[in-house]
Amino acid sequence: MPPIRVLLADDHTLVRKGIARLLESDPSIQVAGEASDGLEALQLARELVPDVALLDIYMPGCDGITATRIIRQELPAVRVVILTVSEKEQNLFAALKSGAQGYLIKRIGPRELTDMVKAAARSEACISPAMAARIIAEFARQANSDQRSENELTPREQEVLALVAQGLSNKEVADILALSEHTVRNHLRNILEKLHLRNRVEAANYAVRSGLVPLPAAADPD
Repeated sequence: MPPIRVLLADDHTLVRKGIARLLESDPSIQVAGEASDGLEALQLARELVPDVALLDIYMPGCDGITATRIIRQELPAVRVVILTVSEKEQNLFAALKSGAQGYLIKRIGPRELTDMVKAAARSEACISPAMAARIIAEFARQANSDQRSENELTPREQEVLALVAQGLSNKEVADILALSEHTVRNHLRNILEKLHLRNRVEAANYAVRSGLVPLPAAADPD
């Protein structure tokens, strides 16, 4: 099996050379190129098309997150992993949104780094444990926020949402609940705002997922 070809980008020469030596101590990894700034990383990525690009965040010319986004757009087969000292959550989530396969902190151990590079080459996510915990915490926070929003719906709003999820028009909902269409529209607007939804289709899907309305029964075979 051919070695995993890695592009390494870091503007600190001693750090970059040390990481390169560490990676190449594993016979299954080859450092195909080294870049001292973000723009050089982009150029080498286009020329070499490595299996994995290992990028620092803070680099002159073009930062690692911007470089990640461009590489992923132009070269979707290249797996990008951020290797940085930054433990800022905004950098973590910005990197992942830009298409990074992983986010590693530079205090990572040598064996763990080579293992993570191999995992990235296999298209597996590779996140430092401390940063992975923050991702889980963010998902939990969002889930709690969604639950709070759902609980904030008034009984009338829940009734409107359940009827909208059944495919009824505003007029039909108004007739069933003895309301005006204007009032139904206001309720629907409030529902969308509270649940952070964009339209009645998303509202209907949400109502089914949350159990406000039952899933449609499967049709009997002829």
